[in-house]
Formats: sequence, structure tokens, C-alpha cells
Amino acid sequence: MRKYLLGLFALFLLNACTSSTSPKEGFIEVEGGKIWYRIDGDGDKTPLLLLHGGPGSSSYYLEPLKELSKDRPVIFIDQLGCGRSTRITDTTLMTIEKNVEQLEQVRKALKLERFYLYGHSWGTMLGMDYYLKYPKGIKALIFASPLFSTKIWTKDADTLIAALPEATQKAIRESDEQKNYTSESYKQAMKVYYKAHLRRGNDTKSRKDTLDRYFGEKVYTFMWGPSEFKATGNLLHYDRLKELATIKVPTLLTAGEFDEARPVSVRYFTSLIPGAQFQVISDAAHVTMGDNPRENNRVLRQFLQKMDK
Repeated sequence: MRKYLLGLFALFLLNACTSSTSPKEGFIEVEGGKIWYRIDGDGDKTPLLLLHGGPGSSSYYLEPLKELSKDRPVIFIDQLGCGRSTRITDTTLMTIEKNVEQLEQVRKALKLERFYLYGHSWGTMLGMDYYLKYPKGIKALIFASPLFSTKIWTKDADTLIAALPEATQKAIRESDEQKNYTSESYKQAMKVYYKAHLRRGNDTKSRKDTLDRYFGEKVYTFMWGPSEFKATGNLLHYDRLKELATIKVPTLLTAGEFDEARPVSVRYFTSLIPGAQFQVISDAAHVTMGDNPRENNRVLRQFLQKMDK
């Protein structure tokens, strides 16, 4: 009975249009459903809008960035198809172009005229394409553990896999060859890879424990693919290396010391953006805000305060 009641409560939250736990939390109507948002902090300093990774993840793992709301409004959103936002099955909504338009609808609903845009992992792809179409109002960009070339990402994955134990390498190779991603050997191999390059710290809570951690598996598989290492979805040919040179606002790029977005590649991306800055977050993998939140927030705060001047 308790599980049944909790399930009803979760559905209520999911389908609510404007229900919120505070005046700064609610849902925004976009094409395809409703996007959940929450605004922490206030004041007159330029707001920071956060784009989580995935595609298909949610903003729950970005919670350490809430500390930045001591200085300014920080806006969390769950992209369509994950977290507290509407779950979707329509694959026509699972494109970067649709995500860009949904983000613009969010911006308009929140009346953001000037803001900083932060993207992590897949969020940097979305942030980049959003900037290319809607640059007006973006005061600065932060690209954390970015992916600007699927080809480079795949090569980096191959490099990192080659440094893993032979048994782990074999399990990953065989799974990709057989397109079997449910075997126990593959699951164990992924644990080894994730511990080394995704998140080095411990996260004892299951991402499916609560509604805010709901992962849009179909979104991820359709846009990226079932394998972490070999893209097969509609992001297979994503490449914005040439477009990086067109960025005209201050830009910060970060990467974890042990990131699957390898620091050497992120440093290269930085060289393509006029005047961009690059910072390695020590003792951290891909989820830098979870592995080393103190240093990660210090780097972000320092950059934002400089932009505020």
C-alpha cells in the first residue's frame, strides 16, 4: 500500500502543470510536454542556467552547484523525457534541434534576458547548439567535460579502455561486437570504467530511487546508443569543431583530472575558442561536481565573479 501511494504521488507530480513546492519551482509547457524547473537563490547578479548531461539523465547530480546560489539565481531544469519532466516515447522529440527549441521556450517562460549558460557533458552539445541559434542574452558560456566531436569522444574512450585490465577490455570489445549490453561481464566492465572515469566517489543511492533521478533510457539509446563507447544514434556525426571559432562571449571549459572527456581533448577545444579559459578539476572524473565539489565550485565562482564585473 505504501508503494502504491508513493506511486500515485509521483504521478501527481509528473502530470502537474504549475504545482510547485515554492514560488520558484514548477513546470513549463513546451512542445511535447512539461519541463520541470527550480530556481535557487536570488539577488540582482546574472542568473546561471544549468544543462545536465545524458541525453536522458536529469539535474539531480548537479545539486552541488546549488552552493553557487549564494551569489546569484541558479536555475535547474530536467530536460524533456527525464527526471521530473514529462516522460516521452515520441522519437521526433529526441533530437538536438527539438531540445534547442524547448530550451528557448524555457528561457522565454522564465523571462531570462541576460544569463550565463552552463552545460555538462551532453549539456555542452545542447548548450553549443543553443548558442549558435540563440546567442542573444548569453553573457558567458561554461562547458564542463564537453563533447564537441563524437569522433574525438570515441577515440578518447578507446584510449581509456586500452589502459584498463585485459579482462575488462575483452568484455567491452565482445559486447560491442555482439551488441549485447546485458551480460554480467559487460556490467562488471562498466563498473570498472565508471569508477575510473565517470565518478570516482561513492554514490550509494540508486538513480531510480526517486522521481528526480528518473533516467530516460529510450532518449539515451535513440540519441546516443546502447553503448557508452560507440555512438549509433542521431548524435553519431555530431561535430562542432569549426563552429567553436564563432563563439564571441567569454568561455570557460573544465574537465576532471580522470575525465572520460580527456583533458588533452578539452584543452584542444579551448584552443579553438577565442580567448577561452581551461581548468582541470583535480582528483575528479567526469562528474566533477560530485567528485570534487569544493574545487569545482571555486573554479566556477571565480569565473562568474570575474564576468560580473
